Amino acid sequence: MSALLEVSGVSKSFDGFKAIDNLSFSVAEPELRAIIGPNGAGKTTFMDLVTGKTRPDTGSIRYGELSRDLTKLSEAQIARAGIGRKFQKPTVFEDQTVFENLSMALASPRSPWTVLTRRPSMEVRAGEVAERVGLTAHLARRAGVLSHGQKQWLEIGMLLAQEPRLLLVDEPAAGMTSAERERTTEMLVEAAKEHAVVVIEHDMEFVRRLNCRVTVLHEGRALAEGSLDHVCADPRVIDVYLGRPETEGETADA
Repeated sequence: MSALLEVSGVSKSFDGFKAIDNLSFSVAEPELRAIIGPNGAGKTTFMDLVTGKTRPDTGSIRYGELSRDLTKLSEAQIARAGIGRKFQKPTVFEDQTVFENLSMALASPRSPWTVLTRRPSMEVRAGEVAERVGLTAHLARRAGVLSHGQKQWLEIGMLLAQEPRLLLVDEPAAGMTSAERERTTEMLVEAAKEHAVVVIEHDMEFVRRLNCRVTVLHEGRALAEGSLDHVCADPRVIDVYLGRPETEGETADA
């Protein structure tokens, strides 16, 4: 597997606080990767840097076979290049149906001709995506009446509909039931057969079920990397992350 995303020596400070400190990180295609770490470790800033929401002070972020420098692209250009992001709180169009949400997200040329002629194909594709995220029976329902877990799945479906090469998924298991977490695990594992999928998560049991390579961030640096058992046995990880209770969620991760 070749690297799809290559982060090299990236640093980012906010008002003197170094949120990312000389971080180097790579993701292959396809691959499933989990990122864990204490609050303030830099996980959200990492996602902000990759998606162009913020710019690094130093270092490079290269993407794709042409090694495009993401630091020189806008957020819209990065999204069009095939990088999708799911935030912790679902951001779906609640007054629209599941079908309408998926249809609006579908990757398609935006010429007048394709808009006029693509509906049959659009219906088929929206149905295929709905099946992938377990929402086939809910296509006609308004997104606002879905459960929290179903809204999370819909947003994942909206990302998949855009046909990204890299998906960044922030705490997908937060607020889910046990059954929903299990279904979400299956969904992400299946997606990672075709895409690069990076999951930020606090739920260690959920990360264990993903059964993937894990990167531990601490103070903006990659502290450890490997299987979950490997990183959990690292004394440094135990000291800074596993050795003390974690709060639910992550509200102020710089």
